[in-house]
Amino acid sequence: MALQINATNPEHPALLLELPWHLPLEEWPERYLVPLPRGISRHVVRYARAGDEVIAVKELAQRPALREYELLRDLDRIGIPAVDPLAVVTGRTDTAGEPLESVLITRHLGGSMPYRSMFETTMRPATMHRLMDALAVLLVRLHLAGFAWGDCSLSNTLFRRDAGAYAAYLVDAETGDLHPELSVGQREYDLDLARVNISGELLDLEASGALHPSVDPVDFGTEICARYQGLWQELTRTSVYPAGKYHYIERRIRRLNDLGFDVAEMQIEHASNGDTVTFVPKVVDAGHHQRQLLRLTGLDTEENQARRLLNDLESWMATQDDYAPGDPLGARPEVLAHRWVREVFRPTVRSVPPELRGPMDPAEIYHELLEHRWYLSERAQHDIGLDTAVEDYIRNILPKARTTLRPTDD
Repeated sequence: MALQINATNPEHPALLLELPWHLPLEEWPERYLVPLPRGISRHVVRYARAGDEVIAVKELAQRPALREYELLRDLDRIGIPAVDPLAVVTGRTDTAGEPLESVLITRHLGGSMPYRSMFETTMRPATMHRLMDALAVLLVRLHLAGFAWGDCSLSNTLFRRDAGAYAAYLVDAETGDLHPELSVGQREYDLDLARVNISGELLDLEASGALHPSVDPVDFGTEICARYQGLWQELTRTSVYPAGKYHYIERRIRRLNDLGFDVAEMQIEHASNGDTVTFVPKVVDAGHHQRQLLRLTGLDTEENQARRLLNDLESWMATQDDYAPGDPLGARPEVLAHRWVREVFRPTVRSVPPELRGPMDPAEIYHELLEHRWYLSERAQHDIGLDTAVEDYIRNILPKARTTLRPTDD
């Protein structure tokens, strides 16, 4: 059987032909290899250079290689965070004509490391929890797409910090299956496998002295299941809101925030029986909200202020007719953000008399107004609107605050 290279890009075969396919992967000369950290694998895996790209090469039988290649292509089509499949090489033989195993080739995810390698370094426990939160998000996204992983582990997952966000990526799809929808039993089985695998690898790291002493391997594996369950419930429960009760959306966002997640994207679908809301969560790094708000609007605020303002911006954008994430014909987020500053943020802040603002900057004023709107809407059980909240805040809250802040007479 002649050497065959099935590739996603017509340019890849020419680059890949330069690699020594006549040698078992374990015997490849160092000049072809790139020294990068790898997780534990049942197969031989090496990083190599093909032209300007770094690729991951995994040696396995032809049928599972082709199957995993197609699964990774399917995951790419539905937007799941996973490594990019580049090619499958079959029909390999050594110099004596003896057959060699096929290989699956994927693109190395720049700036990433296997989760296991991350835990081998000295990290603060809070950072470790962020890593596990990102893994919980990945598991939820896979299950929402109908993908049962079957082998989630620290070695089969890559971590990357991208623009302040923590993200987890699937590496090994060999044991996975894609279905129209997963049953409760399929999800629970997949989650239980993840718990056992993660706790097992952490126990292995603990035995080698590489794990932070504050991390309990068994508790940590159980914790990721709890994080998954809370996130799954919050994301998948039916959310049909009566018209005008957009403070319910704010309540959902707050619950996700309490779980430790931020809303990366929000979609509101108008239906005859109400408004259906869909959220996409993510885990973010310190200062992420400041940087994002500054990039979108030019507003330079404190982190908590930025987080609150971004939530309001996302809610407002989702109600705009030209808001269409992923649609090239829709308005760009930067355009909508500047419209929000011009039509919502600035007029609202300017409606508060300067003599009542005291030392509060515009971002803090707007934050206080949003909090007051939330409180009044919860009490009234309907969205009272920003204008009503501003009027009540000026009339009932600011005068008391000014009295409290005024220095007492000697």
